[in-house]
Amino acid sequence: MKLYVGNLSFETTENDLQDLFEQHGKVTEATLMMDRTTGQSRGFAFVTMSDTAEANAALNALNGKEVGGRTLTVNEARPREERPRQFAGNRR
Repeated sequence: MKLYVGNLSFETTENDLQDLFEQHGKVTEATLMMDRTTGQSRGFAFVTMSDTAEANAALNALNGKEVGGRTLTVNEARPREERPRQFAGNRR
């Protein structure tokens, strides 16, 4: 089960996320979203857990919890929506 984790402190690392979610079960992947230009955290991440029951336990325990001075938003990740591609350059 893939979880969306929002409102993260910009100091949060992928290791911090892994440690936080592993208190509730096995984490298979923790991916912090980074800004391509600045390399700084965008303040959200995705955490994948192999067991749905463990993922639900983490969701219930961590949604609304304060971590690093910020109140986390945790919910089940939705599939990415297709968006039209933006092309830079000549727009007429």
